[in-house]
Amino acid sequence: MNETRHRVLDALSDGPVSGPALAEDLGISRSAVWKHVEALREAGFTIASDDAGYSLAEVPEFGGLAVEYGLDAPFDIEYHDSIPSTNARARDLAAEGASDVVVLANEQTGGRGRLDRDWVSPSGGIWLSILFRPDVPMAHAPVYTLAAAVAATRAAREAGVEATIKWPNDVLVSVTSAGTSSAGDDDVLVGGEERKLVGILTEMEGEADRVSWVVVGIGVNANVDPDSLPSEANPTSLQAVRGEAVDRRLFTQRLVETFDTLRQTPESVLDEWREYATTLGKRVRVETPKGVVEGEAVDVEFPGRLVVETDDGRQTVSAGDCEHLRPV
Repeated sequence: MNETRHRVLDALSDGPVSGPALAEDLGISRSAVWKHVEALREAGFTIASDDAGYSLAEVPEFGGLAVEYGLDAPFDIEYHDSIPSTNARARDLAAEGASDVVVLANEQTGGRGRLDRDWVSPSGGIWLSILFRPDVPMAHAPVYTLAAAVAATRAAREAGVEATIKWPNDVLVSVTSAGTSSAGDDDVLVGGEERKLVGILTEMEGEADRVSWVVVGIGVNANVDPDSLPSEANPTSLQAVRGEAVDRRLFTQRLVETFDTLRQTPESVLDEWREYATTLGKRVRVETPKGVVEGEAVDVEFPGRLVVETDDGRQTVSAGDCEHLRPV
């Protein structure tokens, strides 16, 4: 947000304040004050005006300026009502040299998930990509994926939804449901069925000893109808679980603020992740590029490797599709 507009908003929130007084305090013309006020109104802010001056009456439900207002994290917000992919836009910004930018959208028309799968992103969700440039080697970058899962889980819990994490970064909620999994595999755990709230996709560029940039894409099924999402993903939404819409502005702020705190201390992320993870202690089947690993998930190692106790001893998995299995 334009720095002067930030200051105008701050003044209006403490209002009422007259146009001349605001102009003098900010060192701008009365005409410039009026232009800033009108721009804020166009962005959805309700600004009252009477003999006492201007005052902020209401903040919009969502949008870039709305999320930036009161955000306690050093990110610029680039908002789109609709965009093909926030991750693609963030990659473009990275190529231009940008950093500490959140690309935020109400809707994506060409979102992608892990393994190049389609990611359906209807209006009413929270679809965002966080671009930043951490001073770490490439091998450490996966920890930021786990940090995003922790941040989304905390935001969901603050909104009243008891979210958990399945390794490495699926944010889920347990719901009562009968039947078998979408894959039809009777061995897969289903009877307090885990349904997906949030998906995360991390992309990066750099050399072995240094990351150039990281883009963490986070898709939140916020105020959307689960029936509008692909059934094979076994989805639900914050709104469906809560029985009412979630405050998307507040949710986004809390997610970004928590992620900002975690990215500054990556060594602390694993303990935070363990607090919310349901994978540890469960029998799991992990499909990896080198084959299937099956056994009990016993720990997670930096920067996010899953440790599985198998019949052939402990194995460490860096990446793969993880399923929770029924106890033996």
